[in-house]
Amino acid sequence: MEQPSNPPRAVKYVAIAGNIGAGKTTLCTQLGKTFGWEVHYESADDNPYLIDFYNDMRRWSFNLQIYFLNSRYRQILRILREDKTVIQDRTIYEDAYIFAPNLHDMGLMPTRDYHNYLDLFHTMSSQIQPPDLLIYLRAGIPTLVDHIQVRGRDYEGSISLDYLRRLNDRYENWISSYTEGNLLIINSDDVDFANNAEDLGKIVNLVDAELNGLF
Repeated sequence: MEQPSNPPRAVKYVAIAGNIGAGKTTLCTQLGKTFGWEVHYESADDNPYLIDFYNDMRRWSFNLQIYFLNSRYRQILRILREDKTVIQDRTIYEDAYIFAPNLHDMGLMPTRDYHNYLDLFHTMSSQIQPPDLLIYLRAGIPTLVDHIQVRGRDYEGSISLDYLRRLNDRYENWISSYTEGNLLIINSDDVDFANNAEDLGKIVNLVDAELNGLF
């Protein structure tokens, strides 16, 4: 694999977006190691609401989304405050534009809670800045299901195909109109960056080219 050239100093915030099982955490880890970036992971394993949410989505949807919103907001404030480049596993925008509205449309988050959530998101988002580069991992349902099964989290066993399809549709709609900043789309169906060094090298080169073309 070719070693990436040093990214511009002005780049300090990179983020990876994608559906459940798209490979965000794996790619975050690999890019963080390759470029020497600090990785900010999604708070999943230590999330006090996640297991309850998958067992009763209607009861815990608002609690879960507020937890994620607050967690990512605090991550971004830390990223902007510190003098280092960070790569973030999932963005605050995905919470507000994909997961929360999906829960609301499915009848799993009451309208009153949803509007309260959006008000809080708009207040928070007005105080932060978007990633210098957003990497979107596009993945079809078979790829998502395969990745979910391989990692074997018990609480994810109840995720339905319909739920994943709904999220995928929302991701595509969001990405098609994304104007917050620079965007790189990677098709996870066509690459195996977790096990294939050549595939990872191709992605590293794409990211390196994007970063060096930002400024």
